[in-house]
Amino acid sequence: MAHACKASETRFAWQPGMMLDSLNNPAADHTPVLLRETIELLQCVPGGRYVDATLGLGGHADAILERIQPEGFLLGLDRDEESLAIARARLAQYAGMFRLLHENFKNLPLVLNNTGITPVDGILVDLGISSFQLLSPERGFSFQSDSMLDMRMDKSQRLTAADLINSLAEAQLADIIRRYGEERHARRIARAISAARRKDAITRCSQLAELIRRAVPARGAPSIHPATRTFQALRIAVNQELDGLDEFIAGSLSFLRPGGRFVIISFHSLEDRIVKRAFRALAGQCVCERPPDLCKCSRRPLARLVTHRPVRPGETEVEQNPRSRSARLRCAERLDACGPASQESETVES
Repeated sequence: MAHACKASETRFAWQPGMMLDSLNNPAADHTPVLLRETIELLQCVPGGRYVDATLGLGGHADAILERIQPEGFLLGLDRDEESLAIARARLAQYAGMFRLLHENFKNLPLVLNNTGITPVDGILVDLGISSFQLLSPERGFSFQSDSMLDMRMDKSQRLTAADLINSLAEAQLADIIRRYGEERHARRIARAISAARRKDAITRCSQLAELIRRAVPARGAPSIHPATRTFQALRIAVNQELDGLDEFIAGSLSFLRPGGRFVIISFHSLEDRIVKRAFRALAGQCVCERPPDLCKCSRRPLARLVTHRPVRPGETEVEQNPRSRSARLRCAERLDACGPASQESETVES
């Protein structure tokens, strides 16, 4: 199976001066985002079977296992072997109740077919990057570091951010930065990258960040660093984070038992749009935005929308964990495919 996909968003409360301690024992400070809301919406019950398809450091999995013991079972996937090792140690007290695999979450249907762990009562997918990865200097995710431009969530894959920066045509770079970073200065940045690499290869995060800072016109005090959107775009491209996400959602629903819940946490608008559209399609709603006489949407409801609007972190969580501020949680529930079901939805607010 392939392993090139997106890892779980995991969180720990980092402060200046804490970096080395947190990286030596990241699970100790790990705070999973929207934990209470996730557990409530998954409706975890003793003896249930659940999937954490983006395990990260195991924060959500820990809370799930606590609530489904003693007879429950959890399958955990992650494409980052370092995170899996940390999570395995964290969950050791639940030995025999879980199985962890180094795997791309988008391969979940194939994994479930091969393992026979079906049907399941709930599936959780957390689509963000972990603070453990972000703060690991050798991973090359941060424009604030002087590390090599890497950005691989699965270190077994070959393609890195440096490969993209130094090999893609200027127009291709601009397209990636505009599409995945929603950066309005994409052409200007791609032009600056193209000019700089003709003199010497661009290999370090700080090198690229400074190049972007000089290329983007300064207009007052910026709300974010000028390189933020470009680094996001490169990370998405390197890890193919959006590719096949809608197909994964549609293909995984059938592995839930009727009444089982599908919870997805996203962290930027590009992901959330895909999740929103996929869930609405499963709920039998039109997503093609065509006139009724031209609509080709199935309109066959396979799921019920549990959340009309995304659940967002409350003020207290954002204050304690600033990186949670962009999190958006959506939930759908599988219907009994044997007959029609009500399309009423409950709105859950954080």
